[in-house]
Amino acid sequence: MLRKQSHRQAILDLSLGGPDHNNQDGLQVAKSVLRYDPSCTILFLTGFATVELAVQVIKELGAFTCLRKEAFRRVEFRRVINEVLSQAPIPSTRSMAPEKVIPDPKPAGQLIQSGQSNLVPGLVLVVEDDAGWRSLFSELLEDAGYQVLTSSSYVEAVGFLKRERCQLAVVDLSLASSLSQENLDGYRLLTSMQKMNLPVIIVSGYADPARIEQAYKDRLIVACLEKQAFDRKGFIRAVNSARLSPADDPVLKSLTDRELEVLVLIAQGLTNKEIARELTITPNTVKRHLKSLFAKLDVNTRSAASAMAISMRVGQGS
Repeated sequence: MLRKQSHRQAILDLSLGGPDHNNQDGLQVAKSVLRYDPSCTILFLTGFATVELAVQVIKELGAFTCLRKEAFRRVEFRRVINEVLSQAPIPSTRSMAPEKVIPDPKPAGQLIQSGQSNLVPGLVLVVEDDAGWRSLFSELLEDAGYQVLTSSSYVEAVGFLKRERCQLAVVDLSLASSLSQENLDGYRLLTSMQKMNLPVIIVSGYADPARIEQAYKDRLIVACLEKQAFDRKGFIRAVNSARLSPADDPVLKSLTDRELEVLVLIAQGLTNKEIARELTITPNTVKRHLKSLFAKLDVNTRSAASAMAISMRVGQGS
């Protein structure tokens, strides 16, 4: 292939095939690149990276860089690829395939194609105390074009929720508790997020089935995924589905945060006094919110507003 056509870039693994997984055949390929396709820029991506190897491939073979597989991140890989392609000279002596730059993840606010639908990515809060899973969720979300905030504890997550307006949360229920010996921080977060009408996806290695069932019943979550059977594509599908929920309904978008809170509580069957107590406001203030709600929803009764909330899945992460 090197003799047949010019290339902008060669991405090489150090150990190539054969029974010996410690072989360094990639170095021989790099030497062939220098011999037959000298305008091609070399990038090593290997699981056997050492300081000595990095120095060797960069100084002796002129490689652009040497990336470690154990620390591989798609976003960083795309950045390096695009940087190389922007600097590598275009060979003129032989035919070459048209330049193809791998697109960077779309910034929030741009449209991303997802199946047959377009969605506007937003800010996602990831609450996970395991660094490995936290990194994986962040990487997948950033690849899909979302902006990500990460938190490892209940207290840190609550702080983010007070300061930032998130569109979705990914929560591990089995958080290492920072408040008590009983591991309930994840469930406490669900309640806080429900009050904010924030869609929540649970991804957990252990979750009490009864609690999960109750969380669905109380409309605290939109999906629950198990780490033992974790599927990357399934995770992004769940995220996109939550973002494409009825929260995008223009009627719901016209409601203020407080009106949404009142609507959620109406759907739960609370009276004006109970709503006032729950939101720490006066019954008269509740009445004012109800009047505005009824006008925006074009209904005249609480039951009609409740029915509309249920049909729009308000309080179910929408």
